[in-house]
Amino acid sequence: MIFFGFLFVALVLSQLRWLRVAQREHYLPGSAAKFAMRWWFSSPANIVIFILTLGFVVATIAFSAASLGVALLVAVAPFGLSLRGRTSKLVWTRRLRLLSITTALVWVIPVAILLVVTTVDIGVRLATVLLVLSPVFVDFAMLVTTPIERRLAQKFVNEARRRLQRVQPIVVGITGSFGKTTTKQYVSHLLSMHHVTLASPRSFNNQAGLARAVNELLVPGTEVFIAEMGTYGPGEIRGLCRWIPPQIAVITAIGPVHLERFRDISVTLSAKAEIVETANDVVLNGDDDLLRRLISPLREQGKRVVAVSAIDDLADLCLRAEGDEIVLYRHGRQIARQNLVASMRPPALTNVACAIGVAMFIGDDPVECFHEIRKFERPPNRLSETTGSTGVTIIDDTFNSNPAGADLAIERLGLLGSNMVRRVLVTPGMIELGRSQRQANRRMMRQASAVCTDIVIVGRTNRRALRAGATGRVHLVLAAHRDEAVAWVKSNLTEDDIVLYENDLPDHYA
Repeated sequence: MIFFGFLFVALVLSQLRWLRVAQREHYLPGSAAKFAMRWWFSSPANIVIFILTLGFVVATIAFSAASLGVALLVAVAPFGLSLRGRTSKLVWTRRLRLLSITTALVWVIPVAILLVVTTVDIGVRLATVLLVLSPVFVDFAMLVTTPIERRLAQKFVNEARRRLQRVQPIVVGITGSFGKTTTKQYVSHLLSMHHVTLASPRSFNNQAGLARAVNELLVPGTEVFIAEMGTYGPGEIRGLCRWIPPQIAVITAIGPVHLERFRDISVTLSAKAEIVETANDVVLNGDDDLLRRLISPLREQGKRVVAVSAIDDLADLCLRAEGDEIVLYRHGRQIARQNLVASMRPPALTNVACAIGVAMFIGDDPVECFHEIRKFERPPNRLSETTGSTGVTIIDDTFNSNPAGADLAIERLGLLGSNMVRRVLVTPGMIELGRSQRQANRRMMRQASAVCTDIVIVGRTNRRALRAGATGRVHLVLAAHRDEAVAWVKSNLTEDDIVLYENDLPDHYA
């Protein structure tokens, strides 16, 4: 029976890794096995360990003791994916505890049954095979527990629905492939001038997060509730809108973010457009080709639509930079202008225009809102600029993970400093872009190569594509993880040099 003890200890250690991946991937079934394959083939050392593990599994057919080799290798590998996590530690929530118990039972029950009806040797062989398949068991456990979690969460959703009905705030729903959180903060800032306003905190943009925000923070007297709504697939936003229906809906942009899940950009568009179904008033980014297609159909349905732009002054609302000024237009008529200052350089002027569009629907004066934007603070980790202790200019864009935002960040990097300073890009590249991911990362590197002296590539996830996209004499540095990249920056950059941290990935990415 000692073999079963070793195998079970190895199972526990292995599960710590794959449960952490599951938690970071929002408990999506299939994520544990997907990342397991990535990690086992992420380096020559892990490939060798994977082959040795399979060899020991085969050897257990003849020698039960070979299971000890499997237990040892599964307990310590794949190398690089730590048990505790460096940037994304395991948090023992109620949901994770249920998932861990379910996963253990999926392993223990069939092994126990086999021990009862067959021999110990056969039980050891089955336990060894099941140990190697532990990421698959985590995925299976997620499938089993997801309906349970939905049922448990429903009471909090019902409570939030009742609270919304009692307080009766105007609900502003905001979605988009990117720009959601930034636009939410801008809307909150503008509406708070004249209305008691609550915005969902941080990135609480799913059912659990929004229900928690409503139940804990929505108090009587709240006039406006701003709900950021995210989605990983069709039907998710529609489900949110059943209990938290927006009167005003905003779609900031449609892009290739999460294409790994959506598969096609048209699916992304239809999933995001679910937010307008209950809304009477809609604000759309009219500079987005896909969103522009929604304008006429929505107006034909009787909805009021404000299409905003940072380019076309004939749009319903246009906020455009002209030289050192920023100008506000309505239907081609200039209604206000002011100097362009540092605090008014958002990642996209359309985010600000969307916020003013919402304020107009609420009944606020767009010109007053326009002048208020001078007080906007850039959201943290989104193209924010600071000066380090050594005098290095740091551009923090680590919360961005889309091609449009990367373009803006690299453009900003190229505008700072003189030709004599070093300009450095630190990035792991962009993820979840589906079939366009390799091309998007290559394109980003070509753009960066034109302005950077050095580029630090973090991790292995996009390393091949990023290296292939580098051109010219740019100096490439390979870092295993972000801490190593930061150490390189501190050792090599001096006063007046500039570094852009573009995107960041949790450490369950190879």
